[in-house]
Amino acid sequence: LEHGELCLHFQPQFAIDDRRLIGAEALLRWQHPELGMVSPNEFIPIAEESGLILPIGEWALRLAVRQMRAWQDAGLSLQSMAVNLSAVQFRQSNLTQVVSRILDEEGMPAQFLELELTESVAMDNPLAAIETMDKLRTRGVRMSIDDFGTGYSSMSYLKRFRVHKLKIDRSFVADLAADPDDEAIVTATISLAHALGLQTVAEGVESEAQLTFLRGKGCDEAQGYLFSKPLPAAQFEAFARASSLLL
Repeated sequence: LEHGELCLHFQPQFAIDDRRLIGAEALLRWQHPELGMVSPNEFIPIAEESGLILPIGEWALRLAVRQMRAWQDAGLSLQSMAVNLSAVQFRQSNLTQVVSRILDEEGMPAQFLELELTESVAMDNPLAAIETMDKLRTRGVRMSIDDFGTGYSSMSYLKRFRVHKLKIDRSFVADLAADPDDEAIVTATISLAHALGLQTVAEGVESEAQLTFLRGKGCDEAQGYLFSKPLPAAQFEAFARASSLLL
């Protein structure tokens, strides 16, 4: 962080019905001068254990918000910027104040920010999670549950989580159109989400067959290599402008 080796890449998110670009997920990357690109799976757990995820997470959130505001000012019609929250960040007592300060200082309306929380983190202390989600929702920030289906959500808690979206984990999407069990899980997740008034986002979409299945079941949004890998900011903007010309 001090050496300027961290950066964000942005993965496009699309509305499934008309394949329209509607948002981006900000993903942390570490370009080490000797080791090259270090996987987040390697350094994020260490950052969490050491507590360094707090300054890193705040930096990433600010940069994502700043980039979203810049894209809006440049005329891109994006509806949301999704940013992942780690377990350590989510347990911060002043999380809502940190998020509010960044939004105010960067001049971005809260409804364009979507904070992603994994199912396992939300269920670690569900009553505390509900309280924090309520505070963020009151501020105008949207919340989503990431990797849904991989944890152990209680239905009684799920209906109390003040979230906007459920993200279907890529492990269930990978074998769609080939594995009846995964098809059943994805179908049930979409039905459950819609019954609760929530939108659904499928992660890891890599084929037209997967997209066709998701569209048929009413999934709202998708992201994955079928559309684009995560891109540096400048490449994302070029991709977004090219996508708008294709509509």
